[in-house]
Amino acid sequence: MNISRRIARSQPLATTAMHGRVDAMKARGEAVIDFSIAISHFPAPPAALEAVRQGLQQTTLPYTAVGGDARIRARLANYVAARNRIPATPDEILVTNGAKQALYQALYAMADPGDAVLIFKPHWPAYVATCKLLELQPVLVDLPAEITDQVLDSLPPARILIINNPHNPTGAVLSAAEVERIAAWLRRTGTRAIVDESYDQLIFEGRHTSLAARGDWQELGIVTLYSVSQSHAMMGWRAGFAVAPAPLVTAMETLQGPITAAAPMLSQLALAAALESGEPAAMLDEYRERRDLVLDLVAGLPWLTMRRPASGPYLWGDISRLTMDSIRFSEQLLSRCGVALMPGEALGVPGHIRIGYICDDVATLRRGVQALISFGNHYGQTA
Repeated sequence: MNISRRIARSQPLATTAMHGRVDAMKARGEAVIDFSIAISHFPAPPAALEAVRQGLQQTTLPYTAVGGDARIRARLANYVAARNRIPATPDEILVTNGAKQALYQALYAMADPGDAVLIFKPHWPAYVATCKLLELQPVLVDLPAEITDQVLDSLPPARILIINNPHNPTGAVLSAAEVERIAAWLRRTGTRAIVDESYDQLIFEGRHTSLAARGDWQELGIVTLYSVSQSHAMMGWRAGFAVAPAPLVTAMETLQGPITAAAPMLSQLALAAALESGEPAAMLDEYRERRDLVLDLVAGLPWLTMRRPASGPYLWGDISRLTMDSIRFSEQLLSRCGVALMPGEALGVPGHIRIGYICDDVATLRRGVQALISFGNHYGQTA
């Protein structure tokens, strides 16, 4: 059967491809410790489960409006106003099947084929993959230690800037001053922004500031994406939403209608309930302990450098003193030690690795990291 040229030249998303590979290995009975993505071992919040239980008591669960049930959209608008200080109305909310759908639809509605999209690297692989699917031109720029006016003014012209705050995979959280500089740059250049704030409730140190927390966010053309996959341990629920100017929400609904229509009503109920239940304090405390455990285990290794992330479920490691070929390193680690992680090439930066440290129990985490250390210590002799 013939496959279209546009999909034939596309590649599966590296993160989901690796996870699928690990699942296949486990199905064959092979023992694998999976650090390639972040899958929380916590259950979904009780409030989300209760919202679904109550939803199932209804006689019917009808279709909702494409952009989401009106009551859910109102609750989400109230939520972002209270927590993120984004002055949004219900018609500026679009409920989607996870943040990826919101990203795809925002890019589709905001840009035309050939338009440039600025992306800081390392990056979440979906940003680049989605741009390529839509025949946009991803322009990768090194993520600086600080976003200054000089950094912004050196960026090439583009239709859209994608910001990930908090950042996957480094865990960096933009300061309020950096956010203000970005807003001023958007105003000067007319560039639009898509801001992924999916990890805004997974912050260990520092404070999160939303780029859209200003009165002129609609005029600046800012779209903010949210998800409860990591922040509330709801990966399989596929629940997310976007905050965007009302005309853009309408355009995104036009695309969403023939693809999926509305997100499932049960997921919408769970999404709103989870967010309203407050910060996942117990989960955040345990994640912080796990983060610190891994950093203690790898401290002093001559071939691996890991900075302490201020947020998120990942650790980003520099192995460039050992090898720049992190794909080969990762492949051999998986085949010889049964430990899966994400090579830096998938995120735009060779010579690095990303570790999702929130899966399984602490003993498994420790065992996987110790296997990584042993493998790395002997890599030059066995590669």
